[in-house]
Parts: sequence; structure tokens; C-alpha cells
Amino acid sequence: MKRRIPLRKRLLVRLLFASALIAVCSVAATTWLAVETTTRALREEQGQDLADDMKILAELSGYAATHPRWTGVQPLVRTLAARTGRRIALTTPDRTPIADSAGKGTALPLGAAATVDPLHTDTYSETGAQLNGVDPRAVGPYRLTAGERAELEAIAEKKRTCYSRFGIDTKVATIPGGRPVILDRDGSPTTQPLPAECGYDRLDVPTSTEQKALDGLTDGVRACLERHGRHGNAPLYLRLNPSGRNPLTRFVLAKFAVDSEVDRKTAQSCAEDELRAQLDPYVAPVAELFLGGDDTTPPRWNMSPANKAKIVGVVGLVLAVTVAVTAVVATRLVRPLRALTAAAQQPPELHVRVPVTTRDETGILAEAFNDLTERRERLEEQRKAMVSDIAHELRSPLTNIRGWLEVTRDGVVDPDPALLSSLHEEAVVLQRIIDDLQDLAAADAGTLRLHPEPLRADELLDQVAAAHRVAAATAGVTVHTKADDTTWLEADPVRMRQALGNLVSNALRHTPPDGTVTLMARRDADEVVLTVTDTGSGIDPEDLPHIFDRFWRAEKSRSRRTGGSGLGLSIVRHLIAAHGGTVTATSEPGTGTEFTMRLPAG
Repeated sequence: MKRRIPLRKRLLVRLLFASALIAVCSVAATTWLAVETTTRALREEQGQDLADDMKILAELSGYAATHPRWTGVQPLVRTLAARTGRRIALTTPDRTPIADSAGKGTALPLGAAATVDPLHTDTYSETGAQLNGVDPRAVGPYRLTAGERAELEAIAEKKRTCYSRFGIDTKVATIPGGRPVILDRDGSPTTQPLPAECGYDRLDVPTSTEQKALDGLTDGVRACLERHGRHGNAPLYLRLNPSGRNPLTRFVLAKFAVDSEVDRKTAQSCAEDELRAQLDPYVAPVAELFLGGDDTTPPRWNMSPANKAKIVGVVGLVLAVTVAVTAVVATRLVRPLRALTAAAQQPPELHVRVPVTTRDETGILAEAFNDLTERRERLEEQRKAMVSDIAHELRSPLTNIRGWLEVTRDGVVDPDPALLSSLHEEAVVLQRIIDDLQDLAAADAGTLRLHPEPLRADELLDQVAAAHRVAAATAGVTVHTKADDTTWLEADPVRMRQALGNLVSNALRHTPPDGTVTLMARRDADEVVLTVTDTGSGIDPEDLPHIFDRFWRAEKSRSRRTGGSGLGLSIVRHLIAAHGGTVTATSEPGTGTEFTMRLPAG
């Protein structure tokens, strides 16, 4: 009876639903990723713009700190604009243009980005600028002459060399005024005391240029303090900060008589005001810095309703295409599966095949189904043949036993010892067939029990040969063994004697009088090779592939009593396989046959 599959459980419906769900998730994930990526990119761009703005301001502040006028700043403005991709404009506080990277007449942005004043750098400044607002590059009258710089550089190099002799790693750097300073390798002013042997202690002494400027600054500070009513009996003087990198001030109020903290703050304020007044003639005037585009420049990112509609439209289109393609693909996939289902629902005895129409996974499945059907058909034929063979094998001894019993019961013959011996032989044949079938059934079911133990190959061969010497003598056949006492294997001794015994019995049946049967054992790498060779009639090449099949004989007309049950070689194959080995046979008609068993060495 054909079972009806509910609609919700059909493969086509589930595949369509899964594909639609995957498409929705994929589109949603892609959209989210695009938005997140764009947002992150905008933030990074904004951060880059801010960093560029700070670099622009630092460059222009440095120009103002080293030039008394803005006259030659236009090339620098154009260079910075080309480097950063920003529009840069400088004007006076009353919006009079000084320099502009844009064309003439281009409107300025609504507000200035910063004020360029090297004497009051409160918002943007170069790394290392003083917090009191004076750009460190504004040195004015404190700039050393070439001769003074050369003299101090020589002293600094000698001082560095002396430090090096005592294992102190330092380097020489030059501050904006031209004065060399000794720094540690991390860039901070060295605090290592100079060994007395060096004797170079004149590096921190002001030069004549610096002293002249310091004297002028000291006079200005003293006048400022007097204007504030702050003065004392002790003299006032200033000295340079030796490193020039103090974050608070480049000068130190070395000595000033004060009565309170208020007096010290007043002195510090006077020093800063007088320093700015002293540097003012050497720096450019205050200017306003404008950055960016004019008011007509559109925003860089605009999530307008039109853009949202576009995103929704694209999502819908992708979803529709995905569903359509999935429907086509699913239909093609389901068609061969339906054919497989229909074939599998047919009665087993029909052995129905399915056509292979594709070479994909479904086609491979169809081929596997057909192969399985063929194997099942062959197994069914083998089963029927085996049942027939078993019935035939059992019928012969049972017929003989029944016949002799009936004639004995009817008084036709007397139950003499010869008759009883014949009946016993028939019973033995019947028992041997049943035992062989039982062994094969256990091997097929995987329940064949083994009890492996270390075995000497020579002793195993001698035991098998001894067990068959009487039968060999009766047949006029000589049995030889050949093995050394160093060949060992791990195996079940009872099962190995059974396997070798079947091969020897088979060889004795096919070897004429005065022939020989030889058992040999040798070591081959990690394997033990056992061979049983006879000088019998041999096996035809076309029969050789079938000798391990059940109930198979090359001579179908042979008597079961002399030909055996037809199960011995099949049992040998299963016993050797259970030990993890293999068995093969080679033969030449009229010369003899050799069976070779390979087993793991002990």
C-alpha cells in the first residue's frame, strides 16, 4: 500500500522552506554587515579626518612659530591639502584671506576649525608642546648662532662618549632653539650623573645669545612684579631648563623672595606674559584656520527613504530569485528520489531496478540501489542453490541408512558387523556435513570463537601430519613436513589443525599412489606463510576461482564418500580470515596444487 506523505513533510516543501529561510538570513546578515561596515568606515574616516586636522594645525603652528609673517605659507597650504584631501584656508581674525587651497572666490565654511597662534596653543598642538600654550618651536631671540651650536654639539658628543665609556647608553638630540641635549634611549632627559673623570660640565651654561635674551626676560619680569606691588630684597633671575622638555615651562624661576604661594603664582604669570611679549615679534600673527568644503558639499552618508526603498527592493528580488531557483533544483532532485521510493516499495521477488539519469549524488544512490538489488538477487539464487545442495548432501547418507534399516527390518539381510559398520560410516558422513554447516554458520554470524596462543609452526605441522599418516599410508601417499623451530605464530591450535587438516585431507583425495603431500612453514617479514603442496591431478584454471565456494566440486559426478562434503575449503577460508590472514591456491593440471596461508607472525 502506497503511503501518502503529508505536505509539510515532503522533501520539496522542506527544501523550499529551508532555502527561503537561508535566503532571508543571508540577506539580513549581509545587510547588517554592510551597515555595520559602512558605519565603522565612517567612524574611521572621521577619526582619520580628526588626525589629519591635528596634523594640519601642527604644521601651520610650526610655520607660524618660525616665521614672523604668513607671506610664504601658500605652498605649504597646497601641499597639506594635497596630502590630506582637505580644503585648507587661513584668514585673519576679521576673515581677510591669507592662503587658501581652493579657488579664488570659494565660500568659506560656516565656522573656523581652530585658531593658529603659536603663543596660545590651547586646543591643538604638536606632541610635546608646553601646556602653558607656547609652541616649543617658537624660540625667537633664544636661537643659537651657528658657532654656538657647533661648540655645544662638540661638548654634547664628548659627554655622550664619556657616558658610553662607563656603560651608560645615551643619545644626543637637538631642541628647536639649536641646543643639543643628552637623552636616555627612551627619549627622556638623562638623570645619570656625569662621572667626574669626564669634566664636561659646560653644556648647561647659557650661551651669550641665550644669556642676553634671559637678561631681557628677567628685567621684564622684575618690572611686571613691581607693577603688581610684588618685590623683595633678594635678587631675581631666570635660568634655562637644561632639557628644554619640561611640560610646564622651558624656564625656571631660580630665585625669588616670596612670602606666600600667591607671590609665586604672580611671578610665574609675569614670566609667561613677558615670554610671550619677548617672542611676539618673531612669530606670525594670529590666524583662523578653516577646514573642509563649502556649504554646498553633500553629506558623505545619507540613509534617505529612497535608499531604504532600494535596499528593501534588492532584498525582495534576491529572495524571489532564491525561491525560484530552489524550486527548480528541488524538483530535479525529488524526481529520482520518487523513482527510488517506487522501486523500493515493489515486492522483493521482482528485483526492480531504477534508471540512472544523473551523475550526481542521486545518480550514485540509484547505482548503489541497483547494485544492492543485483546482490540480493544473486544471494537469493545462492540461497536456493545452497538449500538444494544441503538437501542433496543430507539425502544421500539418510537414504542409505533408511534403505539398510528397512531391508534389515524386513529380514532380507541380517544385521551383521559389516552392515553396522556401513551404517556407522553413513552416520559419520552425515555428522561431518552437519558439523561443517555449523562451523560455516558460526563464521557467517561472526560468533566463531578463537582461543589464540603462541604456536611453534614446526610442531603444528607435525601434529597435522601425524593425524593423517594412517589415511596417507592407506592411499599410498607420503606426507612430508618442513619448518624450523624459530617460526612462531599467534593462533588457535584447534582451529589451525582443522584448517590444515581439511587441506591435507583434500590433497590426499586428489593425489594418486606414490605421490607426496608436503607441509611447509616459513617466516616472511611480519607474516608466517604455511603451504600445503601435493603432486595430484591439479585444478583447471577455469575452476580455480570457485574452489572456496560452498558445495562446489570440479567433478560433479564424484561420490560424496570419496569427494567430501564440498564445505572443507570454504571452512578453511573462514578460519584463516578469522585469524586475520588470507588463503590462496595455485595449480597446474597434471602437476599438482599448492594452497598458501598467510597469517600474522607471533
